[in-house]
Amino acid sequence: MKFFLDTADLNEIKEVESWGLLAGVTTNPSLYARIGGRVDDFKKHIARICEITSGPVSAECVSMKRDEIIAEGRELAAIAPNVVVKIPTMIEGLAATKVLASEGIRVNMTLCFSVPQALMAARSGARYISPFIGRFDDIGEDGLEQFEQVVCSVKNYEFASSNGLGEEPEIIAASVRSSHHVTQAALMGADIATVPFNVLKKCVEHPLTDRGLDAFMKDWEKVKNQ
Repeated sequence: MKFFLDTADLNEIKEVESWGLLAGVTTNPSLYARIGGRVDDFKKHIARICEITSGPVSAECVSMKRDEIIAEGRELAAIAPNVVVKIPTMIEGLAATKVLASEGIRVNMTLCFSVPQALMAARSGARYISPFIGRFDDIGEDGLEQFEQVVCSVKNYEFASSNGLGEEPEIIAASVRSSHHVTQAALMGADIATVPFNVLKKCVEHPLTDRGLDAFMKDWEKVKNQ
């Protein structure tokens, strides 16, 4: 399973890139607003992210009508070769994805919550599909169960002919809130997990690792003092 970073923060992206595991980045309007982003600087900001990582960088459309989404998607895709156009799973989004995919533009269909949505996204030509996990948990439902159903259903079929790239869609575990979400997504066969910086840090940490390091260092001090 590959790791994407779910952020718009350049410092976080640079840090995870230095770990040697960053495979891509996903952003959205909320993440961009969180860092104090401005509308007039958005495209330049996406370009800066693309300079840090050569992996896919998802930049989300904010248009709601298919023709506007298509136009915006083309503009975003022109920023850098590794930009992926992020489009909400809705009727207008499906129609726009069909056109963009036919032009060889990679699409990440986001805000996916059900098997039918995921299958439609794949059939319309989406290169990536982002089922959300944590938001189900927010309303008291099992997000992991829903995610597993999406993974199983999409992998039952072949969709490479649906997009202009001739590639099967990859499933991105999105709205990840914990290392448990990451673990279960991997066991369920997710291709990618897009993870917030703080959660990704927790995935590296473990109390037994800390305990072992502490013991090693204390023993080394004994060796030095002999």
